[in-house]
Formats: sequence, structure tokens, C-alpha cells
Amino acid sequence: MSSLIRTAKSLVILAGAAAVFVITVHAQSPGVTPSEANHFIETPKGWVHPKTAWGDPDLTGVWPIAHGLNLVRQCPRAGGPGRGGAPTPAPAAPACDPNNIPLFKTEAVYTAEVERALGVRKTGDAATQALAKGNFGAALQGGVTDPTFPERQTSMIVDPPSGKLPEFTAEGKRRSALMKSSWAAAGETNQVWDTPEDFDSWDRCITRGLPASMFPFMYNNGMRIFQSPGIVALQMEMVHETRIIPTDGRPPIPSQIGNWLGESRCHWENGNTLVVETANFKPGPSITNIGTTGSPPENDTPVSPQAKMLERFTMVGDGQIIYEFTWTDPVVFEEPWSARLEWKRDDDFGIYEYACHEGNVQVRNFVTASRAERAEAAAGGGTQ
Repeated sequence: MSSLIRTAKSLVILAGAAAVFVITVHAQSPGVTPSEANHFIETPKGWVHPKTAWGDPDLTGVWPIAHGLNLVRQCPRAGGPGRGGAPTPAPAAPACDPNNIPLFKTEAVYTAEVERALGVRKTGDAATQALAKGNFGAALQGGVTDPTFPERQTSMIVDPPSGKLPEFTAEGKRRSALMKSSWAAAGETNQVWDTPEDFDSWDRCITRGLPASMFPFMYNNGMRIFQSPGIVALQMEMVHETRIIPTDGRPPIPSQIGNWLGESRCHWENGNTLVVETANFKPGPSITNIGTTGSPPENDTPVSPQAKMLERFTMVGDGQIIYEFTWTDPVVFEEPWSARLEWKRDDDFGIYEYACHEGNVQVRNFVTASRAERAEAAAGGGTQ
């Protein structure tokens, strides 16, 4: 619902949307020729990192993480960026070698995507057009995802160089096979639901876990940073969670106490980079989520208590943060892997209530329907 509200708000600001996006594109590297070496990001000449009243680098603000990026590197699909309903026919996908996909799009490909996206912003996508006509049903169906904009990167994963998730270990495969979720892959049948514990933590409105909570999603991409002396807080719109991260050097809690989002500690490095180290994860949530474009087709990527996450938040201008992390879990993956995103500041981005709760009626419906199906099959009324 929050995305539909944003669609409604976009009608008010639509006239200036194209200009805003042009500025955003060119502000990525003011006065400097973009290159793969700098990830097409440059700090403006003479820019000084703002400080809080107590002297820490100031990262406060709203940093929505909606992106048109895949998690893993894939050949491009036909169609333009953002939500569906483009006003012109989508171009055919270019030829692509799935085993040799570059980290960055060529200038020609990227420019074409930007021009197409600006055209959609100017005329309004299908959801915006439907809303303007008063067709709220069509607007809801077409506008429940947050709009995105082209990125020069081709995937969030930057290491391994292939842009793919590493292979599971044998133990990782075993743990993955035990995971269940109502978000099953297409064609999967005969799932059995008997208790709330048969559902994953996202089904039950508990958490999306890490690092999935830090990835762009179909909707609810609000991310707000608060700071106070000794504390950095990351408020996430999805599942209404807030990560409270001490900067005062306190030791972590005992390792036998696990948390859904782990236990985080952070420090400042090189004067402007926030480095966050997280451990003590509670197994349960999938670390990937099908709501993130390019993720595995099911929520079945496990986490073990040995998992560790190292994050880096580097502000490179008043409106940009480079967010990077490395995930290490020797129980599940054969090697560590790393991802990188650019965050763009938007203090006008509205963060809304995430209206989900434990005991959601759909969990009860799944359980009662599953039991009824099995009872009918047992009575000779057919198969489940």
C-alpha cells in the first residue's frame, strides 16, 4: 500500500521528475570522466564530509535502496527499467554470453536505458496513468512495487568476479533442503503445513534477516539512518526493523546468544567510512529473498552461527553513499562473497507502516487448507 501512496504522490511531482533524474545521473561523477576504476562515482572537488555535533561523520537522512539491479549477474531481459507499462514497445534484449557478463554496462546500453526511463517518468508508467484516470484497481495491481532507475552496474554481487553466489558446501545443501517457505518455486507441490514453525521468518512477519534486509526489494525500500553519541541506527521500512549499532567500543554479547539480525559493532575508518562487523546470527531466515531481483527462486539460502558480515558505508557526496559488504559463512558457502550498492539520498521519501504481524491470518489459512487437503486424500477423495 505504501508504494501506491507513493504513486499518488508522484502525480504531484511528475512535472519535475525528468529533470531530477537527469541531475542524478550526471551528479554521479561531476567533472570527472567515469571509469570502471571508480565505479562511475566521484566525490565532488572540494566536498567536505559533514559532521555531527559531537564530531562523528554525519550519515543521517533517508537513503531508499530501490534499485534496478540484479543480485547476481544475468543476461539482460527485454524491456526497460522500473515498473511495467512503458508507453513504447520494449526493445529486444541484446545478445549475451551468460558465462562472460561484464560488471558494467557499456555507455551505449546505459544511455539507452536512461533515455527510456526518463521517457517513462515523463509520461507516467501504467500504474501512474491508471491512477490519474481513477482506475484504482489497475493502479494497485501495477503500482505495488517501488519504481527504480537504471544502474551502470549489472549486478550487486561484485565478488566472485562471475557475479554469482558461490556454491553451497555439502552441509549448506543439506540445510537448504530443510528450509520451507510459502514462497515456493513454480511447480512445487505437496507442501505440508501444520504449525507456524513450518513457515519462514518472512511469512511470519518476523524478519527478512541479513543480508537480505539490506538488498533492494519490490517495495518498502525505505532506509533511514539516525545517529547519537556512541550509536548508529538503521531503520528499515521492510518488516519495521531497526538495527541498533554501538560505536563506543563495547564488546559483543556472548556468542551463544544468537539474533535474527546478528549482533553488530562498528567503528569509523579513514575519517568518513562506517565499518560494521556483525556476528552471532540465529539460523532461520534465508539470506536471499525472492523479492530481490535476480535472487535464487526460493527463500532457501541458510545461515549458520559461524556467519559473519563486514559492511562499509562511505559517503562520497551530500547525496551518495557507497554501501559494500562481504558475507562469510564457511558452513554454508565454499567461499565468501561481496556486494556493492550506491545509495542516493531522498529525505522526501515517505516511510510507512509495514502492516504485517505474527499470526497473520494467511498462516492459519495455509495450515487449515493443508490439513483439509490431506484429510480428503486420506478419505479417498483424491490426491493432495
